[in-house]
Amino acid sequence: MTATARTKLKRKLFSVADYYKMLETGLLSERDRVELIHGEIIRMSPIGSKHARYVNIIANFIKEELGKQVITSVQNPIRLSRFSEPEPDIAILKRSDDFYADGHPTPKDVYFLVEVADTSVGYDFDVKLPLYAAAGIAEVWILDVNAQQITQHSQADGNAYLEVDAFTKGMTLKCTVMDFELDLDVIFR
Repeated sequence: MTATARTKLKRKLFSVADYYKMLETGLLSERDRVELIHGEIIRMSPIGSKHARYVNIIANFIKEELGKQVITSVQNPIRLSRFSEPEPDIAILKRSDDFYADGHPTPKDVYFLVEVADTSVGYDFDVKLPLYAAAGIAEVWILDVNAQQITQHSQADGNAYLEVDAFTKGMTLKCTVMDFELDLDVIFR
């Protein structure tokens, strides 16, 4: 074998069933900050106080605006496929009397998602956003803590969104899938 020859490594992709088997057997615990993306177990960044603040502000705003019309799910799994079960920061879900007791919500249950990014901006834009688009999630907001900006992504097409708009302080974001608006002065005060 020459110095330029490379060994191709084979990767084991995990299914959602494998993932939960790891939880059952103790290989993973509920304290582990991980999510399953494209069959790989990805370690998530710790939640800092800025990140938590923005998640709380947006989740509370949505709950006040939309009330009992929706379920506002914070940092809980969404089953996108056999190999992907991310945990978006906020998922706005269709009402379910049992609050999805029989299984995690799937794309058909999602109105829109919100990701809050401070240290994970690249990951949220480059990995999670295409994953959401491919699953047919109608709208995704990414709040960039450092840029003090929310980008709204709508009209999923393949693994991308056709419409992308950026909003900063002093602007109003109008949701494309539900009838409400978000004044960014409420978020970035």
